[in-house]
Amino acid sequence: MGVTEPLPALGARDEQQLLRAEQGPGGRGYSPGVCLFSLPPGLGPPRAPVSWFRDGETRLLQGPDSGLGHELVLARAESTDEGTYICRTLDGALGGMVTLQLGYPPARPVVSCQAADYENFSCTWSPSQVSGLPTRYLTSYRKKTVPGADGQRMSSSTGPWPCPQDPPGAARCVVHGAEFWSQYRINVTEVNPLGASTRLLDVSLQSILRPDPPQGLRVESVPGYPRRLRASWMYPASWPRQPHFLLKFRLQYRPAQHPAWSMVEPAGLEEVITDAVAGLPHAVRVSARDFLDAGTWSAWSPEAWGTPSTGPLPKEIPVGGQQLVQPEEELQADSPAPPRPSLLPDPRPLDHRDPLEQVAVLASLGIFSFLGLVAGALALGLWLRLRPEGKDGPRKPGFLAPMIPVDKLPGVPNL
Repeated sequence: MGVTEPLPALGARDEQQLLRAEQGPGGRGYSPGVCLFSLPPGLGPPRAPVSWFRDGETRLLQGPDSGLGHELVLARAESTDEGTYICRTLDGALGGMVTLQLGYPPARPVVSCQAADYENFSCTWSPSQVSGLPTRYLTSYRKKTVPGADGQRMSSSTGPWPCPQDPPGAARCVVHGAEFWSQYRINVTEVNPLGASTRLLDVSLQSILRPDPPQGLRVESVPGYPRRLRASWMYPASWPRQPHFLLKFRLQYRPAQHPAWSMVEPAGLEEVITDAVAGLPHAVRVSARDFLDAGTWSAWSPEAWGTPSTGPLPKEIPVGGQQLVQPEEELQADSPAPPRPSLLPDPRPLDHRDPLEQVAVLASLGIFSFLGLVAGALALGLWLRLRPEGKDGPRKPGFLAPMIPVDKLPGVPNL
């Protein structure tokens, strides 16, 4: 334990007080705590003996015959010794007051870092042991590079640079403009009157990336479909929209009064729930993560509520050039039939396909026609080669007949 600096004296204005902190045996922070002050003129010489009392107690702690003059020494002070002490001169006059508060040397703080996007990250810290003393923190960082794929050895670092605390004095600092594929070393040093202690933490944006929850979650019913809900949302505002750094999402939903969540992973920024419970409001929430699985999933967004539609499917009927919505027979709860198309004529021409699509279709037809012609020519040539001669004509060796007659082969007897 140590001793803090004292509160201002409650006695004469020209008194001076000081608490001295020293290390005790075994490295433990024992005092002794020493109260030093100069007596005002007329109260005695600078080394005049005084008596020390605990505020509110009459028991004498240190008398004028201690040989310490006006110094108070508390050896091996404990937490029970904290409090206010009163100094009196030989004639009983109040010489001064001092408050004693014990504390511990600084311990290595607990540090954690998190990145809400791929360009910036922040680090927070907390004391691993409450020192009870005025404490401040020094924060800095440096970038480290990995020379090899194994990443076991680090090259020379660049920096260090200060990690600005935001706001000043807060237990949080922010690094702006970080590189996604780089590693950084964070230095957080706790300082109090008894010394300093440092915590070093190596981090990479890939491992600490955790986006903020998606925003703008909306849940809407689908008219005419009592088991469907449409949910839509937006990227978090803190995530820069770049084509190479996208987010993927997961969505959870549950009916009211049901504790279990169902989950799906949408392909975009909306999802249609097809197995909602008809007539019950549903809670929906979404979470986000880097699309290449860097870091971890974000926290869940605030829940949004929606209730499936209970009305019939609307039907559009043109009347006098205007569209009226007329209800149709109510569909079954699990009917998969989509809404019927509008009866208005389509003003577009019959063939309104994309020109590139037409070119691709024509090219495919040309290729298939060419291949068909080649296959037909080969089949015709093979048939002409293998077809037999007429009944009266001489027989020619077939396509697969041997070039030398069998009876002319050596070693074959003539029959």
